[in-house]
Amino acid sequence: MDKIAFLFSGQGAQHPGMGKDLYENFNEVAELFDKAEALRPGTLAQMFEGDEATLRDTANTQPCLYLADLAAALAVKNAGITPDMVAGFSLGEIPALAFAGAYTPETGFSIACARGRHMAKAAAEAPAGMAAVVKLPNETVEELASHYEHVYPVNYNCTGQLVCAGSTEELPKFYEEVKAAGGRALPLKVGGGFHSPFMTPAVAEFSKDLAGFEIQTPSLPIYANLTAATYGENVRETMCAQVNHPVLWEKIILSMAEQGVTTFIETGVGNTLQKLVEKIVPDAKAYAVETKEQLDKVLAELGK
Repeated sequence: MDKIAFLFSGQGAQHPGMGKDLYENFNEVAELFDKAEALRPGTLAQMFEGDEATLRDTANTQPCLYLADLAAALAVKNAGITPDMVAGFSLGEIPALAFAGAYTPETGFSIACARGRHMAKAAAEAPAGMAAVVKLPNETVEELASHYEHVYPVNYNCTGQLVCAGSTEELPKFYEEVKAAGGRALPLKVGGGFHSPFMTPAVAEFSKDLAGFEIQTPSLPIYANLTAATYGENVRETMCAQVNHPVLWEKIILSMAEQGVTTFIETGVGNTLQKLVEKIVPDAKAYAVETKEQLDKVLAELGK
């Protein structure tokens, strides 16, 4: 039987106005957002009206994206589409875990706030950036990165697209090598060198915070960025290790396809994950839902 997966968006796709359409059209989303606003005043203004610089700040990006991602998933589910499994890209794993029942939506928001705060601090202490390297085999990119002390392959997005994190000092030279090898380096709209050793200081602090939250084994299968396998009982440990380890996205999508997923719905912001699915499993159906209009279109195409 054909299965459905929800995919929760990650950092880089954020933009002013995200989540507003769903906030205005779905009561459950409005309730979630209003509770989050009470916990962190100013969040909705950042989401709906914040400028690019404000939204690029990791301490702001993560709680805002958390809400936008979870809002889209709730809207799709309430419209009658229930996923068989889920996954989230980087920050997207936090709302995915909430949707999968590891903790309440409110707890998840607090976790996203803590994660963003600690990762922003680590980023400030170790200036770094990220870029998607395209048109080269992963092995070539890994070899080029090995020439540098502080450049790391971190997001294995799909064949021919590997994101690297690197120090601001070393990235320009790395970009030159990538170009000379026949590839292109496309800088990302993020505020640090995520999923790399640059984030190791954030892991210890995040772990301390997670100890104070009520977290349980997810009731819905959710694939972990860290392992490309479903979460087990060691939820906190996996969440923490994800922060400074690579995202194995291509393996996750391939694993889902092997488990019978034929329809992937990106819930959140933008359509980056939809495009990656189209490259990884071209025969699958892939959609992105950020607004009610997009949701209505997906419902029509799926005959719901």
